[in-house]
Amino acid sequence: MIKLGLIGQSIAKSRAPSLHMMLGEVYGIDVSYELHEPRDTSAEAFAETLNEMRAAGYSGTNVTFPYKQLAVGYADKVNEAVKLVGSTNTLSLQAEISAANTDYTGFIRGYRSRRGDAEAGRVLILGAGGVGRAVAFGLYEVGASEVMIFDLDEKGAAALCDALNAAGKPARLVRKEELADAAGSADGLVNCTPVGHYKTPGNPLDAELFGGQSWAFDAVYTPMDTEFLQAAHAEGLQLVSGFDLFIYQGLDAFEIFTQRKVDPARAIQAFREKFEIHSDLVE
Repeated sequence: MIKLGLIGQSIAKSRAPSLHMMLGEVYGIDVSYELHEPRDTSAEAFAETLNEMRAAGYSGTNVTFPYKQLAVGYADKVNEAVKLVGSTNTLSLQAEISAANTDYTGFIRGYRSRRGDAEAGRVLILGAGGVGRAVAFGLYEVGASEVMIFDLDEKGAAALCDALNAAGKPARLVRKEELADAAGSADGLVNCTPVGHYKTPGNPLDAELFGGQSWAFDAVYTPMDTEFLQAAHAEGLQLVSGFDLFIYQGLDAFEIFTQRKVDPARAIQAFREKFEIHSDLVE
C-alpha cells in the first residue's frame, strides 16, 4: 500500500484522490489518497499535519493553497523547479523530504498538449500566488516574450515581477487602471486567481477585454468551463484548461511518488471515461 495525500484548505471537492487512485488501478499499485486540512493557515498547523502524515507512513503528499511557498522550508532537498519558482506542490516523504513543483512542469506539458510549439508571446497573468508563480516561470519555457502581472495584492505581484526579472525573464507589474491596455496588447490571457472556482464564481477579467489575443489559460478546473474560458472561447481564442494543468501535474506527481512511468494518453482517456469529465469548450 502506498499512502498519499493532499494538504490544503477548501479541498473537499478535489479530484486528486480520484486521479491517483485510478492511476494505481491502471498500473496495478495499491494506492490510498486522503485529504488533510490543517486547523488553520499557519506554518505551525501545516507542520503538525505534515508530521502526522509522516508518522502514519505516508509516501508522499501534494500541497495546495495556501501552503505551497511555506512548504519549501520543510524539505531537505528541492529540485530545480522549486529553486526557480520558490514553491512546491509535491513532497516525497522518504527518510528525507524531497520537494518538487509539478505545477511548473504540468503547465508546460498542458500548454504543449494544446498549442504544440506555438509560442506564448506577451502574456497577461492574473494572480501571483503559488500556482501563479509556477505558471509565470513556466511561460518562458513555452516562448513567452514578456509576462505582465496583475494581482489585487500589488506587493505580491511586484515581488513576482522582481523574482522573474532577477532570473533574467522580462516581466512588469500591471496596476488596475492599466489592465485594459495590458489585455489589449497581450497574445495570451492567464487566470491564476481563485475567481471562477465553484466557491468563488465570476470572471476576474471584464468580458469586454477578451478579443484580439491568441490563447487563454485558466488554472481553475472545478468547474471545467469557467466564465473566463467561456469569454475567451466566444472571441475565438485557443484554450488551455485547468483540467490540462490538473492532469499533467498529477501524472508528474504520481511518477515521483511511485517511480513508475505513466502513459499520459492512456491515463487521460481512462480518467475522463471513468469520471465522465465533459467540457463544451475543449476536447
